[in-house]
Amino acid sequence: MAIQPIDLQALFSQLDKVGKNQAVLREGLQIQEGLQQVQVQKKLEENIQSVNETQDMGEDAGKIRDEGKGQGAYAGQGGARDNDDEKDDSSAADKSDLIRDPALGRNIDISG
Repeated sequence: MAIQPIDLQALFSQLDKVGKNQAVLREGLQIQEGLQQVQVQKKLEENIQSVNETQDMGEDAGKIRDEGKGQGAYAGQGGARDNDDEKDDSSAADKSDLIRDPALGRNIDISG
């Protein structure tokens, strides 16, 4: 089915209207995106300027706990070392549960 010259004449007369409609749609999308960005910016500014309510942390929030075992300047470090030893003990128990090949990592293949 071929296009007749009269059909082309009708299409060309409507072409400017189609272009205007497309331009209006694009501008509308850009305006909507701009409005959304402005709203997001306003919300961020309000969050920055507002005073947030503190969270209730319970009755023990104000208490100071002494976790160090020794006294003096190095008291906190002693407790930290003890915690590391406990972690090592638990990881050693996990390692003993694994089944290992006795030849794994002992043979070198030089045949290349």
